[in-house]
Amino acid sequence: MNALSLATSAAGGVLIGLASVGYLLLVGRIAGVSGVLGGLAVAEPDDRRVRAGFLVGLLAGAVALRLVFPRALGTPTGPLGMLIVAGLLVGVGTTLANGCTSGHGVCGLGRRSARSLVAVLVFMAVAMVTASLRGGAS
Repeated sequence: MNALSLATSAAGGVLIGLASVGYLLLVGRIAGVSGVLGGLAVAEPDDRRVRAGFLVGLLAGAVALRLVFPRALGTPTGPLGMLIVAGLLVGVGTTLANGCTSGHGVCGLGRRSARSLVAVLVFMAVAMVTASLRGGAS
C-alpha cells in the first residue's frame, strides 16, 4: 500500500464518519444504507423523500467519483448472474443482521451499540477465516 492509497482511504473514512454524524444530527436517523433502502417502500411520504434524497446523494457521489477518477471504483468482475446472486445474498445477510458491515461498523460502533460490536466481531472473524482459506488477498 502506497502513501497516496493510504491517504485517500483515510480521507474516505473521515468523510463517511462525518456524513453519518451529520445525518444523525440533521435528520435524527442512523445512516445505515441497508436500513434507509429497506424502509423506503414503507416510509411515510416525508420520510420517503429524506430516504430517497440520501440514496440519490450516494449514487450521485459515485457518479461524480467515476467522472473525476474513472479508475477509483474499479470494474465489476465475473458473470452478471453471479453478481446479481451475490447482491441478493448481501441483501438477505443485511436483513438477518439488522444492518450491513459498514452500518454496524461506522454507525453502530460510533453509538456504542453492543449488538453492532458483536456483529462487527463476527464479520471480521468470518472475513479472516475466508481470507485464510483463500490464501490471502489477491
